[in-house]
Order: sequence, then structure tokens, then C-alpha cells
Amino acid sequence: MSDTFARTERERERLALIGELADSFKPLAQAVDQEGGFAFESAEKLRASGYTRWPVPLAYGGEGMTVYEMVLYQERIAMGDPALALAIGWHVSTVADLSAKKSWSEDKLAPFLRAVAAGKLMNRAATEKGTGSPTRGGKMQTTAERHGDGYVVRGRKTFTSLAPVLDLVVVNTTLIEGDTEEAADFLIPMDTPGVSVDPVWNMMGMRGTASHDLVLDDVVLPQEALVYRASAGRRGSPPANPNLLHVPACYLGAAVAAREEALAFAASYQPNTLDRPIIHLPHIGTLIGEIDIELAAARHFMYSVAARWEHPVADEAAGIAELGAVKAFAIRTALSVADKALRIAGAHGLAQTHPLQRLFRDIRFGLSNPPMEDAVLRMYHQQALRETGQA
Repeated sequence: MSDTFARTERERERLALIGELADSFKPLAQAVDQEGGFAFESAEKLRASGYTRWPVPLAYGGEGMTVYEMVLYQERIAMGDPALALAIGWHVSTVADLSAKKSWSEDKLAPFLRAVAAGKLMNRAATEKGTGSPTRGGKMQTTAERHGDGYVVRGRKTFTSLAPVLDLVVVNTTLIEGDTEEAADFLIPMDTPGVSVDPVWNMMGMRGTASHDLVLDDVVLPQEALVYRASAGRRGSPPANPNLLHVPACYLGAAVAAREEALAFAASYQPNTLDRPIIHLPHIGTLIGEIDIELAAARHFMYSVAARWEHPVADEAAGIAELGAVKAFAIRTALSVADKALRIAGAHGLAQTHPLQRLFRDIRFGLSNPPMEDAVLRMYHQQALRETGQA
């Protein structure tokens, strides 16, 4: 199933490269999950392959990876290691989004993109324990205040994926200047004094993302570290972020991996009450058929929407809702597929040493990634109200 949606020879070649890497990630993914660690070797393989610089535009030394390509490769990485796919997905999607929206001035954006093209890994640190998901609009408790010619930043961020290997982090803050406050972003090298990682990540699923807390203890920054402030506007940038399709790509990749594990088990498991493996049993065949239909529908939906966002979208409001729908449908599908895969493997799939139980736990985590399903459903509700003149 992994190369079904590659459209060109270049995409097929790159997908083959990513696929080879992804398959090599599987043993370490299982070990990292059990230990609660991080797949350093796998992350370095991705960096060394050049993949982490692909979303950088050609003009800045990257490969100009499109949204469609990102979905294609991210799904394939997740077939090998969903946790690493989700973590590296925040790097590639954030770089692509910043490149597309150009909400930073050129003198800030250009050196950042060149650093990523040279191999630097980054993520955005937005979430806070007391603020909740940034998509809910909470005010950042991490603050930035004037300090001489620069700023001092204080706070703590949660869910900082890739924390052990990050080189750069974009920190969302509340900028305080006199009596005024506004949202502002700072680009901070991880080796800046006062920046540290508190290794608190210990979740049931996606254990290998290493999404630890980022601690900012009186971090003194120069003026140029301020890369964006709300009062400067976004220079006409679109509110939509099609690069968030890396999220459904990750979970559908994990669902495909669950399917492969279920098929492998069904084709090899033969209790002494049967004369051939259980894959021949009618009820097992029904489960496999249901899995394949569900995956086909969700994957075609995702790739068709990804292809649409390679060009300007006429009705952006409807397009934003559709982007959210892809994620919501992907998670529903992945949860259903993982459940059916475990029904095929039975208690064998629940062993701590079996990949299926890990995939099941990883997929469950998708309910907590943006956009949230209730927000997506609310967008469609609002559309219906407008359609019927009830808005």
C-alpha cells in the first residue's frame, strides 16, 4: 500500500528512499516505546538523508517539498515508527508553513531557512499546561520583557516534540512592553543559557516523540531573536495551514502498519484445530475487507485534499473545514483499523513485545492532536447555519 499515491518518478524514488529508512526504524521503535526513550539513531538517519531540509524552498538551499509530497513521505515514515513520524512532522510542517506564510521579515526568515537547509532541527513550542491547546486561543503564560537592547523570556512549554535533538525552537510568548501586551514569537537556539529540557514525557502512547517540557529560566535574548509580533500583522498570509496534514498522514501510516501486522499474524498463525492459517477463515476475511475499505476511503480523501492545496484554494473557509475533516476522519479510521487488527491477532497482539499493542496506543493519541474533532464539527455546523440562513 505504501507507494499507491506516488504520482511522478521523483516521488517514487524519494518514497523508496524514505521507505527503506522507515522499515529500518521498526526494531528501534519497539525498544524505545518500552524504555520510554527516543530513537536517536533513526532521527539521525532522517537528518543524514537530507529529508529534514526538503521543506525548505529551493531559493534557500532546500528542495521545496510540496504538501502532497510531505503527506506521502510522512505516512511512509509512520509505517515504520509513528512516534518519530509525528515528531519529525512538526519540524517539516512548521518549516513549510513559515516558508509559505512569510509572517517573518526576510532578514529573519532567510537565515533561519538556511540553517534548516544546513541540517538544523526545529520545532515550535506553543503549548502550556495552564493554557491548553493553542488552537483554543488561550493567552500565553510564557512572557518576554524588555532587557536592555533585547529581551528576557521566562516560562515553561509542554509537548516539545524532538526535545533531545532540537537545535532551534520558536517560542510563543506574551510580549510585555510597558502597559501593553501582545502575542510574539522568539527564535531561540537550544544552547542558549537558561534553556533546558525537563524529561517529563511519560505517556501511554507516542512515547517515542520525547515531547518533554521546555524550561525557559530568565533567557536573555538579543533584539533579533524577536521574529514575529502580532501588531506587525501577517502581511496577507492565509489562515489555513495545509501542512497540518502531516498529522492524519502519521496516523493513517500507523493504521497501515497495524494492517500489515494483522495480515502477517493471520497468514502465519495456525492452531492445531485448523488445517491452514486463520487468514482463510471467513470472519477473519471480513475483518480484513473492512480494514481495507476503511483505509482506502481515508487515504483517498487525504491525498485528494493534499493535491488540492498545491494550488490556491478558491473557498478558503470551506477548505479549512475540509483540512480538519481529513484529520478527524483519519483518526476515526485509524482507531477502527487498529481495533480490527487486534481482533484478528487476539490476545497475541496485546503482548508487550507485539507491535500491535504499541500501534493501538499510538493511534489513540491522535485524538489529542490538532485540529480537535469538536472544533472541526463546529465549523461544519456553522457552514450549515450559513447555508440555511440561520447564521
